[in-house]
Amino acid sequence: MIKLKNYAVKYVDGKLVKAQQSDAVNKKKTIAYKIMQAHNISKIDGKLNIKFDEITSHDITYVGIIQTAKASGLEKFPLPYTLTNCHNSLCAVGGTINEDDHVFGLSAARKYGGAFVPPHIAVIHQYMREMRAFGGAMILGSDSHTRYGALGTMAVGEGGPELVKQLLDKTYDIDMPEIVAVYLKGKLRKGVGPHDVALALCKETFKKGFVKNKVLEFIGSGIKNLSMDIRLGIDVMTTETTCLSSVWETDEKVKEYFAIHGRENAYKELRAEDGAYYDNGIVIDLSKVEPMIALPFHPSNAYTIKEFLFRPYELLKECEEAGKKLLPEGKGEFKLTDKIKDGKVYATQGVIAGCAGGMYENIAVSSDILGDTAINNDDFTLDVYPSSQPVYKGLVDNGYIGKLMDNGAVVKTAFCGPCFGAGDVPQNNGLSIRHTTRNFESREGSKPKDGQLAAVFLMDARSIATTAKNGGAITSALDCEIKGKIKKYKFDDKIYKARVFNGVKKADTSSQLVYGPNIADWPKMENLKDNLLLKVVSVLHDPVTTTDELIPSGETSSYRSNPLKLAEFALSRKDPEYVGRAKAVKQEGFPKDLGLNENDTTYGSVVCSIKPGDGSAREQAASCQRVLGGVANIAKEYATKRYRSNLINWGMIPFLFDKNDFEVGDYVYIENVKQGILNGDKEFKAKVIGKTNRNITLKLDALTDAEKQIIVKGCLINYYKK
Repeated sequence: MIKLKNYAVKYVDGKLVKAQQSDAVNKKKTIAYKIMQAHNISKIDGKLNIKFDEITSHDITYVGIIQTAKASGLEKFPLPYTLTNCHNSLCAVGGTINEDDHVFGLSAARKYGGAFVPPHIAVIHQYMREMRAFGGAMILGSDSHTRYGALGTMAVGEGGPELVKQLLDKTYDIDMPEIVAVYLKGKLRKGVGPHDVALALCKETFKKGFVKNKVLEFIGSGIKNLSMDIRLGIDVMTTETTCLSSVWETDEKVKEYFAIHGRENAYKELRAEDGAYYDNGIVIDLSKVEPMIALPFHPSNAYTIKEFLFRPYELLKECEEAGKKLLPEGKGEFKLTDKIKDGKVYATQGVIAGCAGGMYENIAVSSDILGDTAINNDDFTLDVYPSSQPVYKGLVDNGYIGKLMDNGAVVKTAFCGPCFGAGDVPQNNGLSIRHTTRNFESREGSKPKDGQLAAVFLMDARSIATTAKNGGAITSALDCEIKGKIKKYKFDDKIYKARVFNGVKKADTSSQLVYGPNIADWPKMENLKDNLLLKVVSVLHDPVTTTDELIPSGETSSYRSNPLKLAEFALSRKDPEYVGRAKAVKQEGFPKDLGLNENDTTYGSVVCSIKPGDGSAREQAASCQRVLGGVANIAKEYATKRYRSNLINWGMIPFLFDKNDFEVGDYVYIENVKQGILNGDKEFKAKVIGKTNRNITLKLDALTDAEKQIIVKGCLINYYKK
């Protein structure tokens, strides 16, 4: 159903053909190239200095972004900035602090001139699709799933400091990325939905690194056969392939989408020119896509439901073994094979939610599939979260919500919690099937270090509804008869007009920011000295370390506005001793017995790992290390550009080393590191001082001139501070 073309291709006469040679001229015929160049102010070929049209954040990230920008000299938002409130919507942890953040956000939108979407009104990406994205635009968001490509908008998810740069009228600086053609052909069968296509794409690309940091450009005859909700549902999941961004050809359906939302002028026809050159190609035959299921602990761990049900014991046993490694020795257990009964696999919970699952069509079709079948609440529960209040109202008006409620489904307001472990946490050893974005460990809210662990299997809403109809026995939607067409959605903007504060370009600089007691300023960061001494405080040997493991989601979200308090949770799931060791480095001070000069040597901690930074764009995965005295990371590679950029923006050096043979307590000394960074050196001679002293060579991928200065100055705040 999916074929990867690991060679350059051209788009000729509506088909992909192998390119015979590199073709810089025809690369300019791609949609992505044209959009990026239209936003590029760099005069150097192959280098991009991008000014985005708009930026957006949710309530886990916007306080830190605004605080950082304010400390760096912010006076007003120079571009439209939308603040949404869909992550810390539940005021369940820390008393008033979540709502304090919301009040701060509204005061910032008023003072600096931004838009503010109150809690429960819309999840970030649905609001941006409905009201802010437009054809040919570029939008930057502080959430990894910032993707509006199906509307002709190139959107990028990055850490907060990159948004700070835009707020300070600076640029997003990268090399021109490779562009990959995703050619769609054929037509989906009834019962196959966007998550099925997306999980199949993740399965084929993620582990191979096939599209890492590249741009996906969706083209081909199959696009016309996809509804907008299906396109948007596929598009938002491209984040899980580790691509940088995405964009699609646009057509009359896109034009109609904008018209439905009262924004006809937002449409722009986008087409790849004949002969457009792509660095690689992917062909997806939509007619051959089957209902998929992604097993723990990654969306790429995917199988067809048919294959999964053919050998469930073997696959569930593999998941059990992976889960047991997450639990402390002798504490708790993780069982999934016990979900097999009479040859069927039973889930205990279903969730359809968020920017991937909560769209109108997914929920409407699910309601039709469920029909008049009541859900047995003793064995299986179904929770549904429409992605915005207008979507919710449209579903109510057309009778779909009433049917779901009659059948025992619980329908809730727009909220991203099921995607990161806030709300709908299943029981220990529970099996939750979800049309949400991720199924990383603990993303459903369990705490392995406390002996708790549950499982999330990702599935499309259609198969989740079919499973609910079948008493919780996991079932492909191809095994369910789906009749007729869903009723047409009618968008009603009265909700947004009544509740959304739109102060874009209307800054009231005389108004004051409103601070709650949990909102704290960033602590002072020191400049980098001539030499660098690092003490290894954590060594992680997992093949990939996610940002959820670097700084957990869920209950920690309420402390994202308090850098010091949040840092207490850093690496708590992977290395509970890390925080204490990092603090000790700061408290004990410079080691006198090494014979080094502390006056010209920066001393701090370092985390050593194999491939850190997969997943969320959250800057706190880096800033928490910095707050605790971190000065560098050492890794074999970095999973995403986002995490590497976050390290740099917080003044930490993203060193590379081909072995992960360090031990906790080792020292790593690098002489003349400051000058080497300013010179653009790619290699740094270092000495490891530990049980066995040895000389090594650390590597460093190219830094921009600004990135060099940010590291030397100690962080982005110091670099931009007036």
